[in-house]
Amino acid sequence: MYLSTISPVLDACALESAQLVVSRHNNAIMLTQKISHIEVEEAKRMFEHCRNVVIVTHASADGDAIGSSLGMYEYLRKKGKDVRVVVPNYFPDFLKWMKDADQIIMYDRHYAKAKMFIERADLILCLDLNEPKRMDNLADPVVMSKAKKMMIDHHLNPSKFCDLTISYPSVSSASELVFRLIDSMGGLSQLTKAGAEDIYAGMCTDTGKFSFNSNDPDIFLIIAELLKKGIDKDKIIRNIYNNYTEGRFRLLGYILSQKLKVLPEYHAAFFTLTKDELNQFQYLKGDTEGVVNMPLEIKGTKLCIFLREDTEKPRILCSLRSVDDFPANKVAADFFNGGGHLNAAGGQMPCTLDEAVEVIYKALDAYKDLLQA
Repeated sequence: MYLSTISPVLDACALESAQLVVSRHNNAIMLTQKISHIEVEEAKRMFEHCRNVVIVTHASADGDAIGSSLGMYEYLRKKGKDVRVVVPNYFPDFLKWMKDADQIIMYDRHYAKAKMFIERADLILCLDLNEPKRMDNLADPVVMSKAKKMMIDHHLNPSKFCDLTISYPSVSSASELVFRLIDSMGGLSQLTKAGAEDIYAGMCTDTGKFSFNSNDPDIFLIIAELLKKGIDKDKIIRNIYNNYTEGRFRLLGYILSQKLKVLPEYHAAFFTLTKDELNQFQYLKGDTEGVVNMPLEIKGTKLCIFLREDTEKPRILCSLRSVDDFPANKVAADFFNGGGHLNAAGGQMPCTLDEAVEVIYKALDAYKDLLQA
């Protein structure tokens, strides 16, 4: 049951800004309430009045996108809703162990089916994305839909295209926000073991196995609650991180021995991959996941940038990772048509790989003082 410590005489503004403490009646968990009481009540109302729900997320969905989507899928199915998950395109093979991952509809491959479910939806949930363009071609049918829309996200600067926007950039992951919302609505009993596995996987991947953006004690209270659902967290980690192809390991060796450029004068590193190089190692979606973090293990390195030719469209995909307070998201916004979190950001560029490398050096020159600080 949702218990609020805020007096009912407080006005709506106070309710929205106040920091609440939520405790379930059995005292099993006590979290600092990040989602406002008004947002919780509005979300509860929207869930009560919907029947056909479509959950969407960003293109090239990662662990948090799939984990939050399937976690919410499990919860809403348990509540008797007709729920579909639609993603813009293919998602990594190492996430397909999740229950009902085989039910996810890829918009670029099953356009008519996805369009049918979107058209009949009365509620669309936009998870782990802050603006329509992150859905690529899926954006238009979602934005044009007459269904009510709810955003649950943790990226900066959310676009105002949803009826309810639950956006908290300080939270580790969209999966954590999904858990918090379910808990705040008093729905934890309706979160299945499979849903708990999905949420743990999303939180785990978006924090690098809880090695960054994970100093909030609440995260570990949430993990404890997920463990009570019967999840095997060690097996989940093995399913995610010990589930790659041989080609992934040979590609990794190639990157580290042949492609990695370390620039100690900038306290930075970068590497690039062409489509031909990816094909040489039988590239599968997700094979480069996490590699951009590895050069940050080099002493003194504050920033790493990874550029690769997209295998599906004529563009360069950019991933940026940083440590401490160096703003990878600002570099992404200033130079790579992107954005993201302080230490994890991305972007894309409509140019050649050589031209994108030139942009890297311009970015490093622009941020040289901060990199050397």
